[in-house]
Amino acid sequence: MGENEALGIEAPTRSSRDRADLSEPLRAWLASTLPDDAEPTVGEVQSPSANGMSSESLLFEAQWYEDGEQRQVPLVARLEPDAGDVPIFPAYDLANQYRIMQLVGQNSSVPVPPVRWHEPDARHLGAPFFVMDRVAGQIPADIIPYTMLGWVIDASDEERTRLEHATVGIIADIHAIDISKLDTKFLELDRPGDTPLARHFENQKRYYEWARGGISHPIIEAAFTWLEDNWPENEGEAVISWGDSRIGNVIYQDFAPVAILDWEMAGLAPRELDVAWLIVLHAFFQHITENYALPGLPNFLNRDRVAAAYEARSGHKLSNLLWYEVYCSLRHAIIMARIHHRSVHFEQATWPEDVDEVIPHRGLIQMMLDGTYSSSSV
Repeated sequence: MGENEALGIEAPTRSSRDRADLSEPLRAWLASTLPDDAEPTVGEVQSPSANGMSSESLLFEAQWYEDGEQRQVPLVARLEPDAGDVPIFPAYDLANQYRIMQLVGQNSSVPVPPVRWHEPDARHLGAPFFVMDRVAGQIPADIIPYTMLGWVIDASDEERTRLEHATVGIIADIHAIDISKLDTKFLELDRPGDTPLARHFENQKRYYEWARGGISHPIIEAAFTWLEDNWPENEGEAVISWGDSRIGNVIYQDFAPVAILDWEMAGLAPRELDVAWLIVLHAFFQHITENYALPGLPNFLNRDRVAAAYEARSGHKLSNLLWYEVYCSLRHAIIMARIHHRSVHFEQATWPEDVDEVIPHRGLIQMMLDGTYSSSSV
């Protein structure tokens, strides 16, 4: 019996695409993109095994001739998901993902994988895609969570602290990019609202209406009400927001970030949004781990540690973090509900009588709404 089966954790199906059918289309596309004498070849196409539930990633090795010498390059293609596979988000703007990675890479020291090509034409692989260099290293796993097994939980406290501080530092460095000198209109949401946060919130309300597929989730709707009733008095300045700022979207070498991944949720938002997402996504995995009667990592990535590290690196005092933690928990709950829709589609699950059971951290959200939650003790 494998570790997943022993813990009762099943990896959801992500895609119906046949990877074996993609090597030749990738080779043909490269041949049309590279110089005529490049003579590219493409090896076996694979997908990441532990992470990623939205855009689809294809890992492959490509060879081609350049300046008379053969080069072997590990690459990653990011594709829009197949519309028939119950995608997590209603739209996937690969051009914007490509553009934000270029912008961050060119205007900061944040380690973004070099992006090589953007292909908007779906006829090559069945969906638009972009290609970037593949960076070697380790990624904290989602399945089985890094709070249960793997190199993060096996590390020393000093090593985890190094990872924690370095990751928070990367978030602060993203926020430090001076957007007054850059064209960031492509990151603005076309939604009603007087501020970036108000437009972000309206976008989440519309996302929920789309994602729920006619099913109402009481815990999500209670969280929306709480957020509206407790709106921050001072939202603070908007910065470039990574959007999916969690350690599962970072490649590490020796506990230091060497590549920041997954920019599909990027936008303009208060800096607290990314900080809270980092805190809440760890609290999510810690909550699941404790439900299995395992200790997990209770003293890692909690609010006090993350906020202190962020403020020391950025020089900015964070405010209203609880509000943003509730908001991030709500956003993640919508995603988890949508993932269950996908699992039902692939006949891996059915809908329980209590539909909120499909949100693994519903108890965490309820504690936040009840006032009994402290991220320092999760």
